[in-house]
Amino acid sequence: MPPSADRFDSCPLCLGKAEDVLWRDARCRIIDARHADYPGYLRVIWEAHVAEMTDLGAADCAHLWQVVLGAERVLRRLMSPDKVNLASLGNMVPHLHWHVIPRYRDDAHFPDAIWAPPRRRGSSPHAVILPSATLAAALRAELGGSGATAFA
Repeated sequence: MPPSADRFDSCPLCLGKAEDVLWRDARCRIIDARHADYPGYLRVIWEAHVAEMTDLGAADCAHLWQVVLGAERVLRRLMSPDKVNLASLGNMVPHLHWHVIPRYRDDAHFPDAIWAPPRRRGSSPHAVILPSATLAAALRAELGGSGATAFA
């Protein structure tokens, strides 16, 4: 059963306030998650208010996964991270979204998740800082064939 309408009024991912939307189509959007220690951190957000991947039909699930993988490909190509973390937690906000996080061996938390206690201070000196417009253009080039409309 879908959540009540008042749930949408209080869901920060439904409201989408103060987001830097880099790419969007009718089913999902990619935002710059803006983390000082993790430049390039992206969040892929499903537009409908659902909590889990299994709430989606097969076609929607495949579409979302292709967008997540497209975001990962863009980060790998532009930023050359040592690793890319993909996470779909939703414990704090039960609205389907994926975190796509470029990681470097000398970042504050490596090899742990970014939500673990830090092992060192600050961001990696190897992290590539890209303007939002560069990320948006690369996402359009990667995902644009799906009928996407970007907002940079």
